Amino acid sequence: MAKQNGGQPTLGPAPPERPSARVTNAISDARKALSADQMVADSDQSASDTDQLSSDIDQMASDRDQTGADRDQQASDQDQATADKDRAAHRDLSPDDEKAYESSREYREGASFERLGNRIRRQATARDRDEAATDRDRMAEIRDEGGRGRDAHATDLELPSSEHEAQLHRELGELRARAAADRVRAAEDRARAASDRAKAARERARLEAALQAAHLDELTGAYRREMGRLAITHEIDRVRRSGGPLVVAFVDVDELKTVNDRDGHAAGDSVLQSVVRAMRARLRSFDPIIRYGGDEFVCGLGGTDLAEAGRRFDRIGIAIEADAGVGISVGFAELEPGDTADGLTERADAAMLAVKAAHRARP
Repeated sequence: MAKQNGGQPTLGPAPPERPSARVTNAISDARKALSADQMVADSDQSASDTDQLSSDIDQMASDRDQTGADRDQQASDQDQATADKDRAAHRDLSPDDEKAYESSREYREGASFERLGNRIRRQATARDRDEAATDRDRMAEIRDEGGRGRDAHATDLELPSSEHEAQLHRELGELRARAAADRVRAAEDRARAASDRAKAARERARLEAALQAAHLDELTGAYRREMGRLAITHEIDRVRRSGGPLVVAFVDVDELKTVNDRDGHAAGDSVLQSVVRAMRARLRSFDPIIRYGGDEFVCGLGGTDLAEAGRRFDRIGIAIEADAGVGISVGFAELEPGDTADGLTERADAAMLAVKAAHRARP
């Protein structure tokens, strides 16, 4: 420090002016937000790419199923033509020919049921993927809104008071512009993906409607009776290959006619839907549920013994009564050597009738 004019100290060069702390903090926040947004966007893109890969795999599997269905139909037509020729030539098939034909028919039915189950599982998985993607889009929109809020806050800074601070303002503006452009591109990508999902969902809905008309009960979504017989046959074959028990439950809804007469058929329909909903929620996804008659259902429980089946349907009965205000009568039959789907179902039906008679006999 120099002394001039009578020894009075003079100030040295003024220190460089420090930029506004608000500007510095805003730039730091903008950099962090841009980095965080990019990381989340990359994660969303990875999830979206995985969904697309899974969707492509599902489509390939669906195409293979259709090819298999076409081959099965061709084989069926050829078998029928052969059987017709044999009958025309010999009036009836030999026991060996009849056995071979039945074996071929059962194989085709089993393959058809496997394909049906795969289609149902793929459709359910696709719906889950769509819901997850929609949730990601919703969170991304919330992040975008937060980013726009940060940008608006940044524009509220005071005017720069030096060239250095002006440079920081320009850097902040560039960061905001890049983040805004990224948000716009991401929003456009999400809109295109959402449009693709909506298109795929409409196609799935069309296929599901066709599937339901062919194999599923329109009211409850349970298997129709003929497809249900194939489902039970498939379960019998699977259990015999792998070992373990199999129980068929025959379910009758108590007093459904009373509900229909008192509250109308719409109320009765609602009861039936509640029954299937309760069973589906408390059975495994691969346990077939069949609408056997108007108020009768059949369920196959592989890997389950009679005691466990009884406990499950005790819980199902409680849930149905709480939800629909009606009870159920359930009969069980466990797989025995030589059982067929029809024979097993008939024994479960007989057991159900005995349970229902006992209910009626109560004072």
